[in-house]
Amino acid sequence: KTDERHHRPVPPPNQRPIPKQNPFHSYTLRMPPPPALPASPVAPAFPHIQWDPLGSLRLTAQETALLRMAETNPIEYTLADSRDASMYARVLLKVVAEASAAASASGDVAQLTDAVTEEAALTILDADPIGVVTHYAIHKLYSIIEHLMNGASAVTVASVFYVGKEGILVDQWKALLRVLNKGGKGDAFAQTGASLCLALILATACPSQQSAATKVVDGQTVKARPTSYSSAVEPLEALTAWIISQLKSSSGSTVALSIPAMTALMTATESRLLFAASGGVKYLSRQLRSGGRKQSAKKDAGDKSSASVQQLYELTFCLWTMTYELEGSYSIRTDFAKDGLAVGALTDLITIAPREKVVRVSLSALRNLATCTSDVDAGPAGSPRIDGQIFLTDMIACRLMKQIDNLRQRQFTDPDVIDDVEVLHRLLHENYKEMSRWEVYKNEVESGHLQWGTCHTEAFFKENARMVEGTDGDFRLLKVLIALLSSKDEEVASIACHDIGEFVRYYPNGRAIAKRLGAKELVMPLIEHDNVDLQRHALQCVSKIMVQHWEFVKTG
Repeated sequence: KTDERHHRPVPPPNQRPIPKQNPFHSYTLRMPPPPALPASPVAPAFPHIQWDPLGSLRLTAQETALLRMAETNPIEYTLADSRDASMYARVLLKVVAEASAAASASGDVAQLTDAVTEEAALTILDADPIGVVTHYAIHKLYSIIEHLMNGASAVTVASVFYVGKEGILVDQWKALLRVLNKGGKGDAFAQTGASLCLALILATACPSQQSAATKVVDGQTVKARPTSYSSAVEPLEALTAWIISQLKSSSGSTVALSIPAMTALMTATESRLLFAASGGVKYLSRQLRSGGRKQSAKKDAGDKSSASVQQLYELTFCLWTMTYELEGSYSIRTDFAKDGLAVGALTDLITIAPREKVVRVSLSALRNLATCTSDVDAGPAGSPRIDGQIFLTDMIACRLMKQIDNLRQRQFTDPDVIDDVEVLHRLLHENYKEMSRWEVYKNEVESGHLQWGTCHTEAFFKENARMVEGTDGDFRLLKVLIALLSSKDEEVASIACHDIGEFVRYYPNGRAIAKRLGAKELVMPLIEHDNVDLQRHALQCVSKIMVQHWEFVKTG
């Protein structure tokens, strides 16, 4: 959730919003409102549902009467008693289960993506009543959860969805998972709503949320009933696996299905750790890298669409919440450090600056990365140290310093943003002073973020060509440069051509080594590339590989 006036991210309920002395100090806040569920495209048909003809739902007369009563009474009345509220929730879960089993894969409702008029909704109700009923039940379930989380009633999510003295999760939760497991057969609203409802129900059982679930009713503190976290672990794992499967998709609309549920799970330490253990940091970073590039292309084309920007913001927000686990988890620091993917994605977002709120949360995440330590969990004995220094090195390689310098010239009204920029500026410049030019170049190549600068010159390679062979003599950096010849970023490919050519010039027997590693085969096709600069650098690179006195070859 965000403060819409300032687009400022609201931290997870058990975390503090980045104090400056200790950014990972935690304390308990009240649980924020749940993520919003968009309206069903067939919502106008809900008041017209007739329950009696829907025999496939196998509802008893009592259950049908309860549904009708809940429709006519205010929600506060329906949820005033925990037993009545629990019974109503279970009836809705039964409707979801039966409707999901009976629904047609090609139903009219499942094909809808945009809202329809009341007339069209009534026509769809006649043609696909089961599809409409599925939407109705999920909508009502979300309304129950939202009211219980935001309302002043003594009834809680825990008292409705967890039963017995030990607070065991009701078995009917499987109905929601069944909607998700329909995969392509399910519709967008049903999958988004089912996953969000399940995430909100499961987050309630996480131990880190117990104190956050305490309510004050009529001046009296009402403690939430105990819940069994062990009963929620299996469904939490299943839901996390589904979210990860959506994040693996290259389709923005598919990813969007999981964002509300993922955001809800980010409120709890336990679900964040489970998300990380499932590869969540990597897949989030990949989505941000891909989304940032698409947004950059749209920006260049003059497309100011806000939908993709909002999705970028929500994904960045989730990655930011994950940085609150850096201090206490070596494995999560390792996930963030792998291939410099997370730092690269966040730097890209600051570079393209799609909206100030995206820049704001990206800066916050980068600051947490830059200031994390390994004091709490240093990792297994003998493992490399991973802390803020590692991430600062990645940031320098990604040319974040230039972007931070530019941001210092902007007039921000938010003191937190100003402070984040100043802290990053200081840390980056202090770290840069301690690095040799070769270390800067090596990190830049390994990050894949090549940009023209003093490390891509004849003078640099005349001095450092021998360093390319590496301490083990495996020419790993040259192999990375050769791989970057296939980059979709034409500037990166151009610089890779240039650097390989300069290596060939100044390293003894460099021609033979470059040929043996396959550089020639990858450079040759680039000679006919549409980009004139890339074409020129590719021709020069091939000339340096093939010809002793390459400078006499006409390349203009």
